[in-house]
Amino acid sequence: MPSNSHSITTNLSRGLAGLLLTLSSLITAFWISWHGLAQANFGYSLGYELLEIEHHIQRFGPTNQYRKDFEFTSTEQHMRLFAEIVTAIQDGGHGLDQIQYSRPNGVSETLLRPPEVVHLQDVANLIRLFNQVAIVCVILMIGLAVVYRRLGWSAPGARQILVGTLLALLVVGLMLMLVGPTQSFYWLHTQVFPKDHQWFFYYQESLMTTLMKAPDLFGFIAALWAVPGLTLFGLSQWALNKGLQSR
Repeated sequence: MPSNSHSITTNLSRGLAGLLLTLSSLITAFWISWHGLAQANFGYSLGYELLEIEHHIQRFGPTNQYRKDFEFTSTEQHMRLFAEIVTAIQDGGHGLDQIQYSRPNGVSETLLRPPEVVHLQDVANLIRLFNQVAIVCVILMIGLAVVYRRLGWSAPGARQILVGTLLALLVVGLMLMLVGPTQSFYWLHTQVFPKDHQWFFYYQESLMTTLMKAPDLFGFIAALWAVPGLTLFGLSQWALNKGLQSR
């Protein structure tokens, strides 16, 4: 009886450790991918072409109620403006209110209105939190690898990880199908951002939204983020298995 109890406890411990190891590896992989993509401005130049953002800006730029002449800005300006937004949110939100575009008459105009600055500051705060969580995950991952090695445990197998990943993707996919991508996107925003902060902007009131052709660009970035994120996750699991098998 004591032996059975010890076996159950050991299996539960290994199961919990395996879950934590997998989750910490997954978060770490997507964290590295996020900052890697940030260096390439999240593929904005590619999304710009695929989503025909230049045409979108020419269409909705003239309709903006607060800013003028954005439809006359060049592709080079669009790239610069998006890059400056990325730099700012990656740097805690510093400089968001100083981003400017040039009008045909040579006058510089601030790109973002106060509600947009507040929203992007919320995004910067979320990235800061993501960084903190990821650092904890890195420490946890290293600590669990040491525990596995000392106790002689094997890391979660490829089949376990694959099944778990596929099940997670299936659940997310079913939710998106049932609720809808747009509604899921809106719901997520209501849960993540402060209730009294505006996060939804019409093209007619926001050059930020126009520049990004939101939410289309966000879907593109999410898909782009998933590729290196899942690849790094798979490589990390392979490295952990190899490392623990070599003891």
